Formats: sequence, structure tokens, C-alpha cells
Amino acid sequence: MQEIIVGTDMVLSPITLSKFRAGPRSLRGLRLIRTQLQDRPLSQEDLTDLGYLRLDLIGLLSVSQNGTPGTLYLAHLLPLNVTGQLCEVLKPTPLQECPVVFDQFIKNLETDLQGALKHHAVTSGSESAILVSASSLGRAEQEERLAELADLAASVGVTVIDKIAQRIGDGHQRYLLGSGKLKEVLIQTLHKGADMIIFDQTLTPAQARAIAEMTDIKIIDRTQLILDIFARRAHSREGKVQVELAQLRYLLPRLSGQGTQLSRLGGGIGTRGPGETKLETDRRKIRDRITHLEREIEQFSKHQGQRRARRERQGLPVLSFVGYTNAGKSTLLNILTESHVSAENRLFETLDTTSRRLRFPQDREVIVTDTVGFIRDLPKELVGAFRTTLEELREADLLLHVVDASAPDIDVQMKAVLDILEELALDKIPQVLIFNKCDQLPPAQAEALCRRYDAIGICALNASTLQPLIDHLATRIHTMTSTQEPDIPLQPAPDPALASPI
Repeated sequence: MQEIIVGTDMVLSPITLSKFRAGPRSLRGLRLIRTQLQDRPLSQEDLTDLGYLRLDLIGLLSVSQNGTPGTLYLAHLLPLNVTGQLCEVLKPTPLQECPVVFDQFIKNLETDLQGALKHHAVTSGSESAILVSASSLGRAEQEERLAELADLAASVGVTVIDKIAQRIGDGHQRYLLGSGKLKEVLIQTLHKGADMIIFDQTLTPAQARAIAEMTDIKIIDRTQLILDIFARRAHSREGKVQVELAQLRYLLPRLSGQGTQLSRLGGGIGTRGPGETKLETDRRKIRDRITHLEREIEQFSKHQGQRRARRERQGLPVLSFVGYTNAGKSTLLNILTESHVSAENRLFETLDTTSRRLRFPQDREVIVTDTVGFIRDLPKELVGAFRTTLEELREADLLLHVVDASAPDIDVQMKAVLDILEELALDKIPQVLIFNKCDQLPPAQAEALCRRYDAIGICALNASTLQPLIDHLATRIHTMTSTQEPDIPLQPAPDPALASPI
């Protein structure tokens, strides 16, 4: 089948391209030969379109002065190689002397492309991605954010093939990146065989639609990635409901479709359409589902209030762990209370709230609570959906702020936690700063760090390092309870277990 396109320069219509297959791991099945009256070689724009459109082959055919075919310029894509070269421009030849047997050449080229991708270090069955950061931040901060984004991707089994940092001004709105830079990113994604592009920034609905119009590669942003992680980690009914609510709130403004020109426009002559479009039907269903989930969360909130009331009657102080994700809160809870909460070394391992009893010397008891970890720029959809879970922190008498002492951006992580606590109006609750993973630092550096921030240094995996923390907490608890009514008896935990679920 041949398609003849008449127009200015080389502008392929979406209708023409839609007739041909497209995918990140194969050629499009379309070769483009363009005629020209002047004898000029392939331009950089031609080569960009070759990679961006994933064409089998691109060529320019000049016309001689007497109207006969002249010189033929050809270029084709190359398999992934160590030099990073995207394509090869063949030597110009007269049309009659063209050495390429197109069908066999393209078949061999597709085989080579597929063979090169098979040798890529991607775990079988997993997806691969290229990470992109586009912001006005400095290079160092962008690299830190991309490293965290890579950890988020790895926590759901996504293999990171490459990272791209682009410094932009505040003016790029349509594609987040400039259209030229976005094309370069899309070309690299196709060339390296990545399944998706993950943006570190949250794409607006308009940006997501504009980028989707340029490519059929899967595009997600940081918020979508975090929502997916939460969806995988949530185990309780409450957690699943909160995650689904956050996902629907994120999805609703991003639904795209034919538009509202066929919708019911209301009363009046000539304003009645044939009915709801599929897009409007989807939106209505999502709104109905959001309303239903919000009612469920209200019920969860009532149950939480009843549990808190029972705790208050027992008169036990409440200590709540807060901190950046993967700082070691669950590990510390396990070793203090002899619990078995999941505590793998990955981001957002714990979502569901866990409460345990902890006995101190002199038979003094407290309730220790662990909940979801924080992260910088925590999606507002999650903050809203998980507000009932985070309300557990409001009943705390003391917040135990756990920090990863080995993190390269320790100040950024601490500020992210404090900002979220302030947003939730929890910043007035007394705090104890705990630096975990101090064993990963030289002893002198760990001690200096603790002195600088007035923190208690520990290694949650080593029980022998916890005694200073236990002594400090015992003193703080004694101070808190001594100011309360002295005639309230403390209920001891059942023996011999130190901890029990609440």
C-alpha cells in the first residue's frame, strides 16, 4: 500500500499514521520517501522525525533538471549501541543504483532492533522506564529528586533505563518541556526500548492530554506512581478505600474524550442533545463512586473515635512514630514491641496504622503507633484521602520523629515531614528527634550529627543501641504522667508478651 501526501515540507497527518502499528519495541511499518525539487541532503529535522515517528526508513529523492529522478538520500534507525548513535545516513546514490532491497533490509533491521532490546538489563516480566525531571531547580536538587523517583519506581519493580534532567523556566506549560525537548525524550524512550516515561513533576490535566496527543508511549507522573505504590501496599479495607478515593480524585479532571458537544445542554429550543456522551457517563460514575467512598471513610472515622475513647479511659500515654518513608519506623516498632510488622527496605512499605503496647521499667506502659510515612510533595489527593488515618497522630502525647541519618538530603526530608505536620495542625505536639541508621556513618560523624540537631542516634537493627532512647522516653513519660491525676491506675500488659495489638 502506498500513501501520497501533498503538502508543505513533511507533515504526516494523524489519520495516515493511525493506519500503521506503533509500539515502543518495533518499527512503525511505514517508510517515507519525500520528493524535492532541489538537491539537498537529509536535514536534522528529517532525522528527528525518523526517530520520533519510528519510521522503517526515511528518504529524499531529488528531481533532475530534465524532470527525471535524481539523487536518493536514505537514513534508517540503528539498534541500541554503545555509542548511542540513533540512526545511520546512507551514502547518496542515483535512484537507479540504489543498493537497498527494501523488504529484506527492513526485515533484518527489525530483527536487529529486537535482538538489541532483548539484551537490555530488564527483569523478565517487569516494565522499564526513563525518568524525566523538568523544573527550575538546580542540577544537584534535580538529581536528588530523580534518585528518589528511581527508588519509588524500583519499589514497584520498574527498571530504570535512563534519567533526564532538564532545567526550564516557568513559561513551559503545554508539554512541561519544550516540544523539541519532548521529542528528544520520546526518541530516547523508543530507541532504548523503555515501556514508559515517568515525570518527576505532577502533570496538569492539560499537559497530560497534550503529551498523549504526541505519542502512544505510556506517560505517568510522580503522583500516579505514588498512588500505584499505595494501591499495591494497602491491605486493610480502610487503606484500600482511601487509596481508591485518592486515585479517583486524581483521575476525574484528567478524563479526556470526544467532549461535551453531544451532551444534554438543558432546556430551550435547539439545546437538547441525543444524551450523555461516554465521557460524561464515566465522570458521573466516578463522582458517584467518590461520594460512596467518602461515606465509608466517615464510618472509619467514627470507629477510630471509639477506639481513641477506649484508650483515653485506660489512661495510657500515646507515642506516635512519624518520619520520611523508609526511615525505619516499622523496624523500630518491631524491635521495641517484639512485633512483626512488615518492614522491608523499600519506600512506603507500611500504609496501615499499627498500634502496640510498650512496657517501660516500673511497669509503666504506653501505646506506640506507627502509620504511613511521608515524602516531599506528598500528593494532595493522598493527604486528603488519608486524613482519617493521619488523625491518629492527633491523639499522640509525643511524636517520635524518625530520620534516616545516612540520607544525603537529610534537611530536605526533615523539612518535608515538618511541613506536613504543620499542614495537619500537628506541629504543636512535643517531638523527640531520632536519627536511625547511624551505623552507616563513621561514629564521629554520627555523634556530631546528633549534637547538631539535638537528636538521639540509634540503629534500629541493633537492640544494644536503643538504651539511650528508652531511658529518654521513660523520663519524658514520667514527666507527662506526673502532671496528670495521680490516682489513675496503669493497666499492666499481659505477661510474658511485652506487646499486644490495640
